[in-house]
Amino acid sequence: MRVVVWLLGPALPDPEVEADPDGLVALGGSLAPDVLVAAYQKGLFPWSAEPVLNWWSPDPRAVFDLETVRVARSVRQSVRRGAWRFTVDADFESVVEGCRAPAPGREETWIDADFLAAYTELHRRGAASSVEVWEGDELVGGLYGVVQGGFFGGESMFQRRTNASKAALAYLLERLRAGGFRLCDAQAPTEHLARLGARSIPRRQYLDELARALDAVGARLVEGPAPALGV
Repeated sequence: MRVVVWLLGPALPDPEVEADPDGLVALGGSLAPDVLVAAYQKGLFPWSAEPVLNWWSPDPRAVFDLETVRVARSVRQSVRRGAWRFTVDADFESVVEGCRAPAPGREETWIDADFLAAYTELHRRGAASSVEVWEGDELVGGLYGVVQGGFFGGESMFQRRTNASKAALAYLLERLRAGGFRLCDAQAPTEHLARLGARSIPRRQYLDELARALDAVGARLVEGPAPALGV
């Protein structure tokens, strides 16, 4: 039986060695920018800080395929009807606030004020990015995640219009592919992620793909066309 490690210093545990059967790797530590960056580079991510931080590396792992972006007709119709436009990094903090706000079926999230501050600082340092969906001047959806080399680690998404979060995801995947990214992580597999197109891969395969993605040179997430959405 594995004993979960307490993070008391800068050294991060190996998820292949330390993870319990559910994927919990360690407890404690902090959301300091250097700790977060090092954790994502080792295949770890933080969840709830109640009562202490949890660090996870699930097996299997959910990822999105960047080679084939499929968009439902209903999503394309929503984009056209709302005359939605898409931006990258235009309002990162508002996107995180949208993700942490209560929504139907989700009265609370793990994104507390400490997570908001930590990821906003990552964004300031160029290590996190957001996609925004706008209807006129109103932010109606978006998502955010961690960026390292050719790796994008999706964290959360939200919507205030039907299909806005799906549109944000499709836009992200198209722009990641165009920008030379190698891997889009979706963390723990769920039925919802599977319906969005995520596939599950073994942790060992994920860590190998992560290493290659981190070595990618010149990957950039910038605004541009997303043909699958018709924009």
